[in-house]
Amino acid sequence: MSDATPQHTDHHEGPIRTPKQLAVAVLAAFLVPIIAIILLVNFVDAGNKPSAGSEGLGAEAVAARIQPVGKVVVKDASDTAALKSGEEVFKAQCSACHAAGVAGAPKFGDAAAWGARVKTGYEALLTSALKGKGAMGPQGGGDFSDLEIGRAVVYMANAGGAKFEEPKAPAAAASAASK
Repeated sequence: MSDATPQHTDHHEGPIRTPKQLAVAVLAAFLVPIIAIILLVNFVDAGNKPSAGSEGLGAEAVAARIQPVGKVVVKDASDTAALKSGEEVFKAQCSACHAAGVAGAPKFGDAAAWGARVKTGYEALLTSALKGKGAMGPQGGGDFSDLEIGRAVVYMANAGGAKFEEPKAPAAAASAASK
């Protein structure tokens, strides 16, 4: 027979062969899970941070988006001391177009342009001013009362050759009629 007897060796083979490799393996076994936990915590916590420049859900931004579109302002129409003259209303409201004749508006003081309009009468001119006509938007319900718009219409028409009487305040008209 042969001399082939099994020999038992107690050699244990593994990846760690030196004490230095053992120290590195122990340190890695400790640090890798700690780093993984820190990274996971940062990942989960990052969801609560708003993006840079994203203030769309802030209280002020929401309040600005849901604010009312318009306001109701109640004016006292009987207050004649606060009524503007035709010239003041013209300068504030009408001069933007009528001073230069923009978009077909009759120029202030141009008798030829105002002639046909004056023939229609004060009421027709006032209605056109209050409700709008052509490129001119409605002037009624804006910053000036209907009476003030009427005064501006008379001011412009009279400068164009009309002889309209300036409208009086309702209280002044009623007291003048009773005399």
